[in-house]
Amino acid sequence: MEAFRPLRRHKQLLSNEETIAILQRGTHGVLAVAGDNGYPYAVPLSYVYAHGTLYFHSATEGHKVEAMRREKRVSFCVVDSDDVKPAEYTTFFRSAIAFGKITLLESNDEKIEALRMLGNRYHPGHDADAMREVNKSLNHVLVIRMDIDYLTGKQAIELVK
Repeated sequence: MEAFRPLRRHKQLLSNEETIAILQRGTHGVLAVAGDNGYPYAVPLSYVYAHGTLYFHSATEGHKVEAMRREKRVSFCVVDSDDVKPAEYTTFFRSAIAFGKITLLESNDEKIEALRMLGNRYHPGHDADAMREVNKSLNHVLVIRMDIDYLTGKQAIELVK
């Protein structure tokens, strides 16, 4: 396992349970990959968190996909709250960052299960409709699994109890 930096402002560190709750509540996050010419490339994505793993769907080609094929290590950030306090020159925030490795799913069974979870997350109770859509697009969609190696959460010092 790779070594990850400890949070410098350790009083602001969220518990693992609080950090997972951010992933469960969030509706989108930003995936960061090693992009072209040494530049980082960060792209907002919808996702689902299940069993310690993140799942995304994507077009089958493009900048993000090429970057993930070159380098499997990525990070994914979800901002849970962002309450700007202009008079105090600060922001009351909570966020989570996951570091891990990407797998582009090959198995139709795995792809279908991940797409089913995504569909249920964003349109609960419409499993039959979602499955028709999944079956129609299965060969034209990339399904991505991110196995989390390290997960950390942080909050504004003003929110620390």
